[in-house]
Amino acid sequence: MTALLAERATEVVSAAQHLLTKRMGAPVKLSDPIELGGSGRTTVLRVRVAENAFSLPRTLIVKQLRGAAQDRRIGGLAPGVASIDAAFLRETVSYQFTTALSSRHRPGAYLLAHDLPERLLILSDLGENASLTTVLSSGAEPATRNALMAFAQAMGRMHAATVGREPDFVALLRRVDVVHRVDGIAQQAEAAVTEVPKMLHRELNIDVPGEIAERIVAGNRLFCAGRYRAFSPSDLCPDNVILNAEGARFLDYEWGGFRDATLDIAYALVSFPGCLCDVELSRERARQLVEAWRSEVVGVWPALADDDVLAERILEARLIWVWLTTYWFLPADHARIAAAREHGLSIPRSAALINRWAALAEDARCTGDDILGDFAEHVSATLEELWEE
Repeated sequence: MTALLAERATEVVSAAQHLLTKRMGAPVKLSDPIELGGSGRTTVLRVRVAENAFSLPRTLIVKQLRGAAQDRRIGGLAPGVASIDAAFLRETVSYQFTTALSSRHRPGAYLLAHDLPERLLILSDLGENASLTTVLSSGAEPATRNALMAFAQAMGRMHAATVGREPDFVALLRRVDVVHRVDGIAQQAEAAVTEVPKMLHRELNIDVPGEIAERIVAGNRLFCAGRYRAFSPSDLCPDNVILNAEGARFLDYEWGGFRDATLDIAYALVSFPGCLCDVELSRERARQLVEAWRSEVVGVWPALADDDVLAERILEARLIWVWLTTYWFLPADHARIAAAREHGLSIPRSAALINRWAALAEDARCTGDDILGDFAEHVSATLEELWEE
């Protein structure tokens, strides 16, 4: 750990000790900080609980978003809250919400304490575990299959446990700041509805048929409505999924919120469109993934027992994800491309977009949707011609 990181770690540990001591009513001492990474804006540490008068876990995770000092100098409707980063507020609320779930249905760590003005979260430690990225990168069987099945089952349990609880989540958001009730990904999906046709025309000389445009508008509603609405961490890229003895657990709730759950299972089928990675799924492996998820949710959504209904809903969700990944990565926007998470599954944006449109075409044809199949195949082939030049 560099001197700068060590200084930063000392500050974060001090803030965490102060928060826990205040909450517990007795001194709490933390030691041996280990940096776990985080984005450029956050510090994430694993710390050991050296002294405490209570039965705290032996180790904790401390996460702090930089910039707490500025909040104490800014006035507003909610001092110390109104100016805080929207993603941090959403993450805090998401942890509050999921901590209230039973341990079997809780999708990740639980929240022990938080301090909004200090932008500080103290979480349970899920331990030293393998990430989904590591397992998928290895390509080893049956580890890859087992990891994907655990991922799908954990996602389904989370969905089933949170159906109908959106009012609870919204109430927590209102306690923080009603301004931050807006879902950032839903905003981007709304922008993509109108921007992607322009991109396809400008970059590929492709015009979007009216029927496809109408379906994009309908699919976009899955972010704000839909029959199968449940909680999602939203950023379900492989780096944010870890595997332990209890199955799969999810990290990073900065985009957490409620949306149609078919978006989550489709996210994996589209090869995690929020990042430039490529996970090849055979049709049989994709079917197994969907079945593992369906086995957990069919009790709360009986309509999904119908194979045709399920296939239609997932195809709709796949389409909007491919549309969004095109919005994110078709333009040669170096800042946006650089912001995409890089890991062992990453591939060039050209390959990612070609593969995602081609897979959408194949899935559409398998469900008898030749209109979408023809369009997706045309986009994929044109992208391939563009980047082969």
